Amino acid sequence: MNVNIQTVHFDADSKLVSYVEKKVSKIFQYHDRITKVDVFLKLDNVVHNIKDKIAEIKVHIPKCDIFVKHSSKSFEESFDVALDSIIMQIKRKKERLAA
Repeated sequence: MNVNIQTVHFDADSKLVSYVEKKVSKIFQYHDRITKVDVFLKLDNVVHNIKDKIAEIKVHIPKCDIFVKHSSKSFEESFDVALDSIIMQIKRKKERLAA
């Protein structure tokens, strides 16, 4: 189980990185075959004054990749919404495999 956190257009402080790592660790309880999780934190509209914070999560499961992207005014909010969505998709995928 490999967790990869990347930041684009900025350097994340340790508080944000530890927040993301703590939350991502909960994903592994929903599916036992998750091999890798990629988290991308990005700043959008860097040229303009408005800077939306984008969180992208990609979960690698054998024969399946799940991807979620969400943007809002804070990284924590973007990440939480994306994480909730990815957990819902993982549960759905596991139910389909069990049926």
